[in-house]
Amino acid sequence: MKRLVLFLATNAAVLLVVSIVFKLIGLEPRLYQSETGIDLQSLLIFAAVIGMGGSFVSLAISKWMAKTTMGVHVIGYPQTDQERWLRNTVEQLARDAGIGTPEVGIFRSSAPNAFATGMSRDNALVAVSTGLLQQMPHDQVEAVLGHEISHVANGDMVTLGLLQGVLNTFVVFLARIVGMLVDRILFRSQRGMGIGYFATTLVAQVFLSFLATLIVMAFSRWREFRADAGGARLAGSEHMIAALRTLQNVQEPRALPGSMAGFGITAGLPGGLSRLLMSHPPLAERITVLERAASRRWELSRGQ
Repeated sequence: MKRLVLFLATNAAVLLVVSIVFKLIGLEPRLYQSETGIDLQSLLIFAAVIGMGGSFVSLAISKWMAKTTMGVHVIGYPQTDQERWLRNTVEQLARDAGIGTPEVGIFRSSAPNAFATGMSRDNALVAVSTGLLQQMPHDQVEAVLGHEISHVANGDMVTLGLLQGVLNTFVVFLARIVGMLVDRILFRSQRGMGIGYFATTLVAQVFLSFLATLIVMAFSRWREFRADAGGARLAGSEHMIAALRTLQNVQEPRALPGSMAGFGITAGLPGGLSRLLMSHPPLAERITVLERAASRRWELSRGQ
């Protein structure tokens, strides 16, 4: 969850800053509007520059943002047995997954949590919370690390960056089309670049960004199932399931049946719009999927 929030927040900030700068220097109208009407090709190029550029910058600084905002202590030279075990475990899991060894870090948080981020499979960061290390035995921590290593091996951050870039492009493109049409039809502006354009573009961009977020969240939920399966392969199904059950006990206490979480998420009932906004599937669903996969493997092994 943390890596996704950081990425989306950074992407939104970069998108906003670039849009404002282009407006202030007068580059935007010159880029995509002709004297007689909307130059759609130039507008699309302009949107792609902002959209893909914002996503690329967000991805490029993702590790730095995570370290800075989360206060991650990167383990350079292990000082304790715990740090030594953590680093050795990540190195072994990375070898098993066929990727370069990520940087390993710890951040202070009482909640059991972990995240992985980075621009490529061989240039990543894996960090765990102090709460995770305190509340889980080593075999469950290893499973969580395997989950995060699987995110890196699957190229989830890169895929997320590309997806967000494409969505950014269409958000910027469609918001400006709507802004021009509203300004010309309602405000009678000949060039479609009056006050109505700027106000409508802002509103349309916010609304379209919300719709784009729903797509990003759907992708995020799907990738969590894949990362769970990867964690099960690397550390064992029983340990991955046990880790998820520990998270479930911590984040979904029986006294609060309406809460749900996925590595640090607590939200409303998993239904309707609230489910569409979830970056992780409910923990119960993730456990069920892993249990079914383990059962199928067991049945196949018996058949052989």
